[in-house]
Amino acid sequence: MSPTPRRSLHLLATLVAVAVVTAALVGCGSSYTPLSSTTPGSTETFLAGHGLAGLDARQIIDTLDALPVAERPTDLMASVRPTELVLSAAGGEVTLPLPSDAFYVSFAPYVTQTHECHFHNLTTCLGELRDTPITVRVVDDATGQVLIDRTQRTFDNGFAGLWLPREIDATLTVSGEGRTASQAISTRGTDDATCLTTLHLVSA
Repeated sequence: MSPTPRRSLHLLATLVAVAVVTAALVGCGSSYTPLSSTTPGSTETFLAGHGLAGLDARQIIDTLDALPVAERPTDLMASVRPTELVLSAAGGEVTLPLPSDAFYVSFAPYVTQTHECHFHNLTTCLGELRDTPITVRVVDDATGQVLIDRTQRTFDNGFAGLWLPREIDATLTVSGEGRTASQAISTRGTDDATCLTTLHLVSA
């Protein structure tokens, strides 16, 4: 028996609600599916349409991650993968290679609340500590070399970004708000995380 119009409408409403909830839960991820694929020849047209003309993947990442949240494009998904940047919008999708010698990882230290994330999304990810001073230290586990040791501020989205050498295992230590957190990171694999949201700052 075919469903009645009322049941059909109820089913449709339920499916829409589930889709909305699912989208909210993965807002820091890259679940967006473009309406069509963008051909290589139209990459520059795609980038120009989003104010990114002439920029390579590294420049786009640095530009979008530093934007105030209110100025971030709402019609563009920008997912940072270990070897590429995937840009998706209603007009299609383009993929830009990351530098062969540099790996981008973005992290959001937190005190009270966080969320799950694996691949950083430059336009949707939000962390707890926005525009907050932190001290960042990265040490190569194999050599003991200090790769980064500096004080900086998290971006307006609560994240801070690091460009690291590829093919390393390292330890990231973050201090802020009178608290500290450490986490092991890797830049070796094609599925390594580019989004770290488990740095729970606690008192020493």
